[in-house]
Amino acid sequence: MISSIKGTKDILPPEVKKWQLIEKIARETFELYGYKEIRTPIFEATELFEKGTGETSEIVIKEMYTFIDKGGRSITLRPEGTPGVVRALIEHRLYLKSTPLRFYYIGPMFRYDKPQKGRYRQFHQIGLEVFGEEDPAIDAEVIEIVDFLLKRLGISQIEILINSIGCKKCRPPYLEILKVEAEKHKKELCPDCQRKVYTNPLRIFDCKKEKCINLADNFPKIIDYLCNECKEHFSKLKNYLNLYGIEYRVEPKLARGLDYYTKTVFEFISKKLGAQDAVLGGGRYDDLVKIFDGPSLPGIGFAIGAERLISLLPEEFEEKEDLLYIAYLGDEAKKETLSILRFLRKKNIKCIAEFKDKNLKNQLSRANKLNAKWVLIIGEDELREKKYKLKDMEKGIQKELNKEELVEELTKKL
Repeated sequence: MISSIKGTKDILPPEVKKWQLIEKIARETFELYGYKEIRTPIFEATELFEKGTGETSEIVIKEMYTFIDKGGRSITLRPEGTPGVVRALIEHRLYLKSTPLRFYYIGPMFRYDKPQKGRYRQFHQIGLEVFGEEDPAIDAEVIEIVDFLLKRLGISQIEILINSIGCKKCRPPYLEILKVEAEKHKKELCPDCQRKVYTNPLRIFDCKKEKCINLADNFPKIIDYLCNECKEHFSKLKNYLNLYGIEYRVEPKLARGLDYYTKTVFEFISKKLGAQDAVLGGGRYDDLVKIFDGPSLPGIGFAIGAERLISLLPEEFEEKEDLLYIAYLGDEAKKETLSILRFLRKKNIKCIAEFKDKNLKNQLSRANKLNAKWVLIIGEDELREKKYKLKDMEKGIQKELNKEELVEELTKKL
């Protein structure tokens, strides 16, 4: 037997229903705020992610699925969504259009990471990107969108962390100070963090090893070295979040794991997820479009791991099945069932019949297992009278109806 590849997962019914529902609610939420869906390829030129995500990032160094295609080109399965969206923005000159540059995406990503609860090598992200708006009001609104979405999904016990990691003016001097301090404790750091001392010491704050966390607690924090512009931006962000009534905690060690972030960074965390507690993360990337040789357009966005989101859904999170099950008896009733199914589906009524040799009792039992709301019974009497028995499975009430009355009755209850 051939099994699925380690780090991948089959999403089976009825779990798929949850996926469809969170995707539906996410789309409705983003559209409510004026965002439009964008779909980019699952694989791109490797250079796109090296240039955008950062050559020293964990993703590029350790986690990308990269291969040489038959044309001799280096291709990478996308490990995240932002670089592809930026590439599309520049390639199609979307910035010349009059519509707001507000996009969202839903789709699979690929990282060779250690599989664990809610974290797979093929995983799915729900993400959002805004371009051309540098006011911290949009940063606050992006955080508010996430807060609103999670509340709509019934997800509670979430903490919001925010920080500013400065800009290209104030971050380089800070990194030199941080590097000097980190070098003093280099031998005490884990091997990964020892490398980060020279590549990007800010990433030491991302380490999940207890020893590195304790050491980093005493390292200088970037929030104390921000330039006036970044200080003002961060102050305004906090004011806008207060205006929304959104509770948050300033976390000076929050850095995020990607090179392109500037100023605002944020995470939503949940204790229900254990040590790897991030539900989603995001931030501002004002220089990214320019890095890809595009115009000088500021940006901000976030990405939610759909698997992590699913694991946090309340048990009662499900959409009620408005399903009609047709139970028939005999060959003539089977023919009538085929006709009725076609008729009802044209009226947008979800219905099913199973073509197996079963008695009425067994068919009613199947309807119960499928959680059908109604059962339509067609037998000899019903064929003769041209009226069918419609049974409400919740209330146990039964009515006799013709075709037209049946549609009217079902539509009324949808």
